[in-house]
Amino acid sequence: MFQLVVGVGNPGPQYAETKHNIAWMLLDSSPLFTNWKSKFKGLYAEGTYKNQKYYALKPQTFMNLSGESVQPMAAFFKIAPSEILVIHDELDIPFGQVHFKMGGGLAGHNGLKSIAAQLGTNDFARMRVGIGRPPHGDVSNWVLGPFGKDEQIQLPLLLQKLHDPMLTAMVDGLNKVGIYNKKNLLA
Repeated sequence: MFQLVVGVGNPGPQYAETKHNIAWMLLDSSPLFTNWKSKFKGLYAEGTYKNQKYYALKPQTFMNLSGESVQPMAAFFKIAPSEILVIHDELDIPFGQVHFKMGGGLAGHNGLKSIAAQLGTNDFARMRVGIGRPPHGDVSNWVLGPFGKDEQIQLPLLLQKLHDPMLTAMVDGLNKVGIYNKKNLLA
């Protein structure tokens, strides 16, 4: 079970619809988390599901400093790193897919690096939402750019279909999310 769900992204209207902010889009579309408050250098919300309280956090520190928001919130609510699920965009996974993993490498993701540095461990879970790689050009422009026209049409459905895997991971841990791994949720 994961008591804290962290969506990493970048604050500001210029980043709101970018690929790097897909985790925020998912949390914003979740019926579980609705009453967002400002604290811990971020926006956080509480939600209750099956009589269990869960927390969500959207760090407002910019992606590369996400740990500066995650660590104080986790400390305040006494949440261990192993009870944290971080949702983030993933270049190496096609759009429409989600993969889960516990701990391991950080794949060059600066938001994950910051969280690991601040928590003092890589042993937190990840919900890796595929955004695909650019066919050519700079990765920074890709992740900080908008979704393509076809993806923009599919995005609301994808966000809706990501709710079940996110909730399953939160409630049951990663043992039950294997059915979603490497499956095209839009098929």
